[in-house]
Amino acid sequence: MASVTVRSSSHDYEVLIGKGLRHGLGEFISSNYTSILVITDSTVKDYYLQDVKKSLPETVPVFTAVVPSGESSKSMERYEELLDICVDVKLDRKSLIVALGGGMIGDLAGFVASTYLRGIDYIQMPTTILAHDSSVGGKVAINHPKGKNLIGSFYHPVQVIYDMETIETLPESELRSGYGEVIKHAFLSDEEWAHRLLKGSLSKSSGDKLESDLMKGIQVKASIVEKDEREAGIRKYLNLGHTLAHAIEAELGYGEITHGEAVAVGLLFMMKLSNDLKGAQLPIQAYKEWLDRNNYPVSVLSKIRPDRMVEKMMLDKKTLRRKINFVLLHELSDPYVVEVEKEQLLEQMSLLINEVSGE
Repeated sequence: MASVTVRSSSHDYEVLIGKGLRHGLGEFISSNYTSILVITDSTVKDYYLQDVKKSLPETVPVFTAVVPSGESSKSMERYEELLDICVDVKLDRKSLIVALGGGMIGDLAGFVASTYLRGIDYIQMPTTILAHDSSVGGKVAINHPKGKNLIGSFYHPVQVIYDMETIETLPESELRSGYGEVIKHAFLSDEEWAHRLLKGSLSKSSGDKLESDLMKGIQVKASIVEKDEREAGIRKYLNLGHTLAHAIEAELGYGEITHGEAVAVGLLFMMKLSNDLKGAQLPIQAYKEWLDRNNYPVSVLSKIRPDRMVEKMMLDKKTLRRKINFVLLHELSDPYVVEVEKEQLLEQMSLLINEVSGE
């Protein structure tokens, strides 16, 4: 079992990574909680909910809540339903919420924990590769129909327990999704790591290699979050590729493609802006080949209008005074934030869509 310590202004917490950890959850819980609510989704429930329940102390009342799988559950409706459950089972300030699932569950259950009784403890138990990113750093949120993660807060878990066995059942789309964030972390931090990933195939990402990539990603995320917990400065770099990604998700409908797949497409646009507008020399051709080799759905760009994308990007959380702030790269491992004019975005978005469409 490996671990990383994340330091926040409210408390430090451990990220534990290993095999079979779900069977020992009760051993990792250090506080004497009055009750526990496990929140999961309809897919994860069938695989791992019973294992987690069996691992918890018999002396503590354990309740469960299941929401439909998919990004569409990160909604005000599901949030209200979960709050109703918290009230109905009489959770108090010494209760614990366990977020068992992917990034959607972590965001949703974490937001419930952050707001119920002005905040109770929660544990992240990620079950996807993508969630190696979202489970660390304390961002929790739900979506608004006009934009992703527009309703949320900063609220850290008391622990992250990452059972590597849970990702063995993931479909190919979730493998792609997870590596959309993994390669983002590589682009931000380590040129050698980035080039190694670009030469590889996701079909060969398993075992020790996968665990190593996830650990490196968590370490990158933790190091940035510790220096800038509230996204006043360098934490914005973690949004690399996300400005377009969130716009794509909002335009197509949440869940049409996975979040990490959208991030991977957003990284392509980031490279284009960095190279064409700012004179960088990022390996965009190698990245296009990596996307194609691993079946990323870049073709979704042909389904959207450039002006619609720009309007959606104007709703991004980094937009200030109607100016769109983009995270770009001078070179691999050298990010920066810059304002990009709306007209420039529209032109570059049109060029990329035409290129993808073969026009």
